[in-house]
Amino acid sequence: MSATRGKRVRCFVRTRPTPYFAKELIKFHDDKKTVTARIPKDDRRGVVNNQQLEWQFKMDGILHNSSQDQVFDGVASDMVTSTLDGYNGTLMCYGQTGAGKTFSITGATEGFYQRGIIPRAIAQTFREVDERVEQAITVRISYLEIYNESMFDLLSTLPESAADASPMAIVEDENGVSVKGLSLHVAHNEEEALNLLFEGETNRAIAQHSLNKNSSRSHCIFTIHVESRSRTQSKAAYTVSKLNFVDLAGSERLKKTGSSGNVQREAMYINKSLTFLEQAIIALADKNRDHVPYRQSKLTHALKDSIGGNCNTILIANIWGEANQIEETISTLRFASRMMCISNEPSINTRYDPVLMVKQLEHEIRHLKQELAMHDTLSNRAKVSYDPLSESQLVELQRQVHLYLNDNLDEIEIVNIRQVKEVFAMFKGAVKNMEGAMEAKLREKYTLLEKGEGVGVGLQEGGGVDGKGGQVGELDGQGFGVGVAPPSSKMANAPIIAAKKPKAKKGKERASPTQPKGAASPTPSTRETPQEEISHGKLTTGETLSANVTPATPHAPAPRPTTPPPRTEAFEEFKKEKGSEIYRILSENKEILVNKKTLCKKLAQSVNETKQEIDKTRLIIERKRNERLEQGEFVDEEGETIIDEDEYELLMKLKDLKAGYRRDYDELRAVKQEVQYCQRLVEQCRQRLIQEFDAWYSESFFAVDDTITSTMEGIGIRAGTVIRSRAPLEDEQEKFERLQQELLDPDAAPFYNAKVRTEWRQTTNAAQRQPASFRKP
Repeated sequence: MSATRGKRVRCFVRTRPTPYFAKELIKFHDDKKTVTARIPKDDRRGVVNNQQLEWQFKMDGILHNSSQDQVFDGVASDMVTSTLDGYNGTLMCYGQTGAGKTFSITGATEGFYQRGIIPRAIAQTFREVDERVEQAITVRISYLEIYNESMFDLLSTLPESAADASPMAIVEDENGVSVKGLSLHVAHNEEEALNLLFEGETNRAIAQHSLNKNSSRSHCIFTIHVESRSRTQSKAAYTVSKLNFVDLAGSERLKKTGSSGNVQREAMYINKSLTFLEQAIIALADKNRDHVPYRQSKLTHALKDSIGGNCNTILIANIWGEANQIEETISTLRFASRMMCISNEPSINTRYDPVLMVKQLEHEIRHLKQELAMHDTLSNRAKVSYDPLSESQLVELQRQVHLYLNDNLDEIEIVNIRQVKEVFAMFKGAVKNMEGAMEAKLREKYTLLEKGEGVGVGLQEGGGVDGKGGQVGELDGQGFGVGVAPPSSKMANAPIIAAKKPKAKKGKERASPTQPKGAASPTPSTRETPQEEISHGKLTTGETLSANVTPATPHAPAPRPTTPPPRTEAFEEFKKEKGSEIYRILSENKEILVNKKTLCKKLAQSVNETKQEIDKTRLIIERKRNERLEQGEFVDEEGETIIDEDEYELLMKLKDLKAGYRRDYDELRAVKQEVQYCQRLVEQCRQRLIQEFDAWYSESFFAVDDTITSTMEGIGIRAGTVIRSRAPLEDEQEKFERLQQELLDPDAAPFYNAKVRTEWRQTTNAAQRQPASFRKP
């Protein structure tokens, strides 16, 4: 798809299926693009009534009683393809509450064939990614929610999301508008992308009112980020694009929905943000206006690239074609007609890889050097090198500079800019050398005094300077200090250089300060070896053994018989000799694991008892409250309910019980994690012990079948572990997956797998939030 300058926003109208469609008020023309809406005349306005009764709107298409397949193929399919080509795209659904916006965008998750535009766009994206074998395409997913003018990341509940406490903010740069703090998740296939979609859908804010049982109370933007690089060409340029699916919250009239409380407050924020969106669209449609109020709301700021930017934008106006909703239908159609007046400028988003750019520039430099060499040859010039000067060339250039400074050379031959820079550097070095030589000569004749030393700063004739700032030595007729300085005089800051004399070896070694006098120092033969330190218990509990740890061998092993003993007897012998250190660590870790399990059991019992006490206290408080309501409540001057002392004490007791329950529950979770870690550690030690034993057993005895391991014979495994045969058995999950592949539609498998995975995660999270219940053994 090629970009066209000034491409306007495309708008489609989709009607909600209803058996009460107002055919006398809404008429669709035969061209399937024009819709006429009229309202009945209001006789209450009198005889002179200039009320407008009919409107006609020209759209890009009308989707009346259309299926989900028809909507996607006619509206969004080409936009998905253009996104993979490098163009940004945005598809928005606008309309009143209950008109079917969310159904159009996401569809019904209960059925595969009722899925909406986003699941179908994800399927087409990965299908085309597999077809474009010459490109390496990376797909990332983000899901943003704008609720009551606050932004939330709907994918922040995933474990791989980075925990960032800083609030999200909309930022603008040379690459467009982005949301700082919004997480991006890589999706390698269709199932992973659908899993991210379903996870975000479970975190959306919804509520119920008279027009919609599952009304969206926030604006949501689901974005597919695409990064495409060439596999066949080593170009530094690559394309980056994004496809936004915007599910706008429905506009609603409070007199129809009858909302109150928090739902009413949410409706006020929704109507306010949609009003700001319409104001921005009116400003964009007016060519005489220079300022567009994008920053009035989070929604308009986040959609700045989509309305009036470099983006292919499509709007689906969802209408509810019943007679009692005709006013909202006309309002939605008028909004769509204003959107069609906006012109965008789609363009391919090209970025450049700095690493590949450096490589290309280096290649270009080499090419330019070759062109220069060819130009020098055609100009009959001597061979000129444009590479950095070599050591021999620098030596030759240094010789010429030296001759030039001594007036033995009239001029230095210069063939390129590099030689000019080197010559100036050598001149600079020569000047510094002359300054250093002059300073050295002055130091031989004069004494340079630092600030604050004796007579001050400057040159002082004479020899050395004593510690009081005076001169030492005699003065000759020429005014120089000569003679011998007294022993007490020392040069200030003079370094003392002395050669170390080797000490004579003494017959007896000097005793250590911590060693008693007369005690002999330990000789190498009496010191403990690392193996003996291990055997004496100097390794900490819980440590793991590395591959290069060799267990202690205090005595040379006795010759083994050629007939191998039973593995059980050999294993007991191995634990006492060769594998004693590993067995010791295993025993200590098992002891720690037993202690942790005991503590976990006590905490679980305490948590259950506290939970039972909380339930009892709640029942008593509820009974007290009911008795107070039957007798009549008493309120103070501020309108607060007055309760008796017993009920107050029960409330404080319930508060303390809840705090104790939370404290014990948190400690129980921490101990559970420690138990799992200890179990893994014990299992690692057990496996290491078995592996070392198998290796030792096969090396120590002849005629041992290496195919038979200790685990197969039941040696070294936990009590109660069932030894399975070598042939793998099919469990229930594997059987379900096999039947699913055989019976289910291949295109529907990722959809149902993602749905099952999301439901499993919700169940797991709900179970973790509930108080843990443990059975007594």
